Amino acid sequence: MKFSYYKLKKGVERPIVPIEVSSGGKSVRYFGLIDSGADINLFHSEISDMLGISLKDGEQGYINGAVEGNSQVYYLHPIKLKIDGKSYDTYAAFMPNLSKNGHGLLGQRTFFSLFKKISFDFDKKEVELVER
Repeated sequence: MKFSYYKLKKGVERPIVPIEVSSGGKSVRYFGLIDSGADINLFHSEISDMLGISLKDGEQGYINGAVEGNSQVYYLHPIKLKIDGKSYDTYAAFMPNLSKNGHGLLGQRTFFSLFKKISFDFDKKEVELVER
């Protein structure tokens, strides 16, 4: 499956794709940046609230670099992630201090691992996900 880069303000383009995050029979449409520098899927905790997930019941962890300042807490939960009509069982870290004004991050261990290959074509402004 191929996706064109998403155009942000001032002509900036990024590999941001439409996704649907589901848990417990509830779903939320969202966007995710395919981020080879991220270890795990990372979404604002507001998404967990919308899904009815009890945030602090998840596995607690800490992350550096996604937000300014010291390490920030996140809570890891199992989710279903739908992209281009296909659903995958994976995990997402929900973080209270992540910006609400953006998109989630799709990381190596919990997104890239779902595919045989992910390739970025900067000249064409496309990202391709090759299924296993």
